[in-house]
Amino acid sequence: MAIITNDWTGTEYFKVNDFNHIECYVGNAKQSMYYYCLVMGFKPYAYKGPETGNKDSVSYVIKKNNIYIVLTTPLNSSHNASKWLLKHGDGVVDVALSVDDAKEAHDSCVSRGATTAYEYKNLNDKNGSYGASSIHTYGDVIHSFIDSSNFEGLWAPNFISLDHLSLNSEDTGLLRIDHVVGNVEVDKMNYWRDFYEDIFGFTNFVVFDETDISTQYSSLKSRVMRSKNWKVRLPINEPAKGLKKSQIQEYLDFNEGPGVQHVALLTDDISSSIVTLRKNGMDFLDIPDTYYENLSDRVGNIDESINEMKKLKILIDRDDDGYLLQLFTKPVEDRPTLFYEFIQRKGSRGFGQGNFQALFEAIENEQERRGNL
Repeated sequence: MAIITNDWTGTEYFKVNDFNHIECYVGNAKQSMYYYCLVMGFKPYAYKGPETGNKDSVSYVIKKNNIYIVLTTPLNSSHNASKWLLKHGDGVVDVALSVDDAKEAHDSCVSRGATTAYEYKNLNDKNGSYGASSIHTYGDVIHSFIDSSNFEGLWAPNFISLDHLSLNSEDTGLLRIDHVVGNVEVDKMNYWRDFYEDIFGFTNFVVFDETDISTQYSSLKSRVMRSKNWKVRLPINEPAKGLKKSQIQEYLDFNEGPGVQHVALLTDDISSSIVTLRKNGMDFLDIPDTYYENLSDRVGNIDESINEMKKLKILIDRDDDGYLLQLFTKPVEDRPTLFYEFIQRKGSRGFGQGNFQALFEAIENEQERRGNL
C-alpha cells in the first residue's frame, strides 16, 4: 500500500539547489545530439573535444530551457567511458546536482561514508571559477556536485559555443528535470534509501510496494527520496518476486547492473508537447483505450478533455494536492534500458500511483514482444 507524506523529516547537511544536468555516455555523441535535438527539441549549446585541448573524449552540451544534457563519447579505449559503454551501452552516468559549495558537499558526504568518484576541483579561466566534485552511488552512476555561481562563461571552462549549429525542430515545450529514477537489485532499495537519508540528508516521502504495482506475472517496489526544497526527487525501484521476470529485472540484466531507468522532464502543456514529440518521431508506450473508461470518476474534473487525453494516450492521476498528466517513451536505444517520461503537474507532487498499473502493463507488453517476460 502506498505511503505518501509531505513532511520533511531529513537533515539538510549541505544546500542542494536543483538538478544541474545529466551526463550520458554514448557511442557517438555527435549522432546522439541530432536525435535529442531533432526529436526532443533540444538545442546545441556547448562543446569540448580535441579542438579545445581535450584529447581523450568529446562532450556536447544540449539545452532546452532549464534542462541540460551532456553527451560524452570516449576517443580511446583507455577512457573510463569505453569500459562503461562496453558494459552498459548508452545511458546516464551522472546525475549532477547544483549546490552552493561543491567542496563542502563532497567532503560532507564523504565524512558520512560516501566514496569519492573524483575529488573537488576548482577550474578557472577568464570567465571566473567553476567548482566540481563527485561521489559514487548505485551501480556505476555518480552524483556530481556543481557550483557555477562564480562562473559567467557558457557552460564550464574549456567549452566553446555551438551556436553555429542550426538543428531546427518544433518546440516541445520541455522546461526542467522533474525527477530521475534508478533501478537497483532485489533487497537493495532500502540500502539506497538509507544512503540518501544518511549521506545526503534527503527524506523518503513516497513508498510503493508490490500491492501497488503488479500484474499476474511480475511486480516492483519503489521509494522516492527528495531534497528539502523538492527540486531534486529520486525514486528508487527494485524488482519484486513474481511468476515471471519483472521489467526491473529485465533492465538489470541488459544494463548489467543498477542504473538510471528513466528521466522525467516537466512541461506546462503536455498536450502540445506530446503532439510535437510524436510528430518529431518519438516512440511512446501504447496505452489501451480501456484505461480511459470511467476515468473521470477516478480523477474528477480536469481542465483537459478526456477525449483529447485518450487520443494522445496521456495518463492522468489525482492526489490530495491536485493532479498530474504523464506519458512514457519506449527505450531510446537498442537495449531496453533508458527511457524518458514527460509530465505536467497541476498541483500534484506525486508520481501517478493510479497510473502505475497501466504503465506496468504497457511496459510488460513490450517486454513480452522482446521475449524477456
